[in-house]
Amino acid sequence: MRTTGTGRLYSTGTPVRQTGAPPAGLATPLQYVKGVGPQRAKLLEKKGLATVEDALFFLPIRHEDRTRLTPLRAIQVGQVVTCTGTIAGISPPPPGRARVPLVLLLRDASGYGTATLFGRGWLTRVFQRGQKLVLHGKGSRFRDKITLQVQDWELVESDDDEPIHAGALVPVYSTTEGLHQRTLRSLMYQLVERYAADVGETLPEASRQRRGLAPITEALVGVHFPEGEAQLAAAHRRLAFEDFLLLQLGLAILRARTTRSQGIALNPSGALVKRLRASLPWSLTGAQERVWDEIRRDMAAPYPMHRLLQGDVGSGKTIVAALAVLTAVEAGYQAAVMAPTEILAEQHVMTFSRLLEPLGVPVTLLTSALKGRERTARRAAVAAGEIGCIVGTHALVQAAVEFRKLGLVVVDEQHRFGVAQRARLKAKGEHPDVLVMTATPIPRTLALTLYGDLDLSVLDELPPGRKPIRTEARGEGKRQQIYKFLRDQAAEGRQIYVVYPLIEESEVIDLKAATDMARHLQADVFPDLVVGLLHGRLPFEAKDEIMQRFKAGEIHVLVSTTVIEVGIDVPNASVMLIEHAERFGLSQLHQLRGRVGRGPWKSYCILLTSGKLGEDAERRVQAMVETNDGFKIADVDLQLRGPGEFFGTRQSGLPEFRVADLLRDGALLEEARRDALAIVAADPELRAPEHRGLRQALLARWRGKLALASVG
Repeated sequence: MRTTGTGRLYSTGTPVRQTGAPPAGLATPLQYVKGVGPQRAKLLEKKGLATVEDALFFLPIRHEDRTRLTPLRAIQVGQVVTCTGTIAGISPPPPGRARVPLVLLLRDASGYGTATLFGRGWLTRVFQRGQKLVLHGKGSRFRDKITLQVQDWELVESDDDEPIHAGALVPVYSTTEGLHQRTLRSLMYQLVERYAADVGETLPEASRQRRGLAPITEALVGVHFPEGEAQLAAAHRRLAFEDFLLLQLGLAILRARTTRSQGIALNPSGALVKRLRASLPWSLTGAQERVWDEIRRDMAAPYPMHRLLQGDVGSGKTIVAALAVLTAVEAGYQAAVMAPTEILAEQHVMTFSRLLEPLGVPVTLLTSALKGRERTARRAAVAAGEIGCIVGTHALVQAAVEFRKLGLVVVDEQHRFGVAQRARLKAKGEHPDVLVMTATPIPRTLALTLYGDLDLSVLDELPPGRKPIRTEARGEGKRQQIYKFLRDQAAEGRQIYVVYPLIEESEVIDLKAATDMARHLQADVFPDLVVGLLHGRLPFEAKDEIMQRFKAGEIHVLVSTTVIEVGIDVPNASVMLIEHAERFGLSQLHQLRGRVGRGPWKSYCILLTSGKLGEDAERRVQAMVETNDGFKIADVDLQLRGPGEFFGTRQSGLPEFRVADLLRDGALLEEARRDALAIVAADPELRAPEHRGLRQALLARWRGKLALASVG
């Protein structure tokens, strides 16, 4: 075994004497590496590089192919080329004339050519006639002749010298001011050559053979200084696979622990569920029946349920969650429903009260906005077990909230709750069942990453009567036509949402814009209609009253900031106008659109944009116009924002990837998951000698997150 600077232990496959002190090798601070020193070490630290090991895993952002050599006589203006030639003459810049380049006369098999190097007069002392060079640069004109304007060069000392700057697949690293590409590349070459062999092997031999993966040393060399594209691809694949395997192993261990732990079997006769189903004006879709069956079985089993319920906007997740809540309550337990924001929690209270209170199940709201007596009284009622269904924000996770018998936790996730918050809420019960709901569909690779410790249920069928929504994008110039269209729709008895963006940074300005708009629409545009205004600053009762009036048809046009994203059901509202659509994220636009199209009428979503759109905004709007399918929307969103941004990895509590990229390497994730499940099934605590390297890497990578240290 070898230890590295970050306390990681690697198994090298061969039994090696275990030593207490870390070897100087990989743990060596970079400032003590030849040619670095304290000043350069400070620049490297800006890139997060402190030790030799950090540097080995600091991968190039890309490689430039400088292996295809262009004859000197074939250079063309504007073309980026790599050439090789022998120096036949040197023309240094005149003293004090910094703007004049150093000019080299070069000879190759095709004849003679010139190369110019600007700002590098000092090279006059380095270059000599007869030396062989490999040069990389761009064809340009100098003094009316075609010349190679040199960006990078390499002296070829002898035939066996390995080129790293010019005649090769050349790595390009992310640099920082004062740290030049060439300097960094030379340092990386030195480190890879000297230390790559010291990095111990993490992957078990069996996994490597089965998946055809390169050994770690070979992969590190290949990912920095490959001999060709194939070696580069193989190196990437190996390192990305290791990232995914360590992630999936951690998740598989968490999952195995959950399934091994004793939970509560919630298996009542189902009388409350029958009554709720009988009271619904429609019957459940096939997908809802299938998913409810999966959840019911999980709840009846004596192990904790751990399920992710995914569905597109309007696919009817709430009703399935309500059936689960009733099952827990009928079995004599309490259910907690956790929403990411106060507004969503308030919406859930409205929805769950409507469904459950007629059946005699009390519902209450706990958020951090509650103060004083009211909060104390509600908490006491929850602790006494008088309340069956408790809805709240992360305030439910606070220490002061106690449940009498918590049997089910429903987390309305929306990628905003981290793993840690889920864990804290679970700890408030005796291993309660957990149902996580996401309002935005998540591409499968992400679901496996973010929720790999959960079983997956998907609602992939819209309730009957939901019609596809027609989405159109319009510019500011079409405003009057849009108003005419809205007036025609209102004349036919439809209701309309007008949504304004509200961003925290500019909340006051945004709120004023929405308020002014509501006034303008009422006074100047629709004087004969009733225009209402809904925003997050209104107290809960006021919001509830406005929504009830809108639902009853007393308000024709509802101007709203983005508080209507989720969970509002007004079948008669069939038109949505989204102002400044370019300021919304894609999943948010899709969520908003899902508020219309709930009745038997043709529904419309109009995206009104102002000014010239940036490239990303253009793609978001385009995606909305092209498809109503939330899973397709999620894929585009993932490409635009990248995985970290998509669900805020920073707070998700998962380890960071060193190499893997979910967009590029998604297919590997499935392979790594299969291997991880097989390894954990055979060796749940990774005690086998061949898993020792994996176990150490796992502990280092998860760094005590999710109590993973108790694996050991």
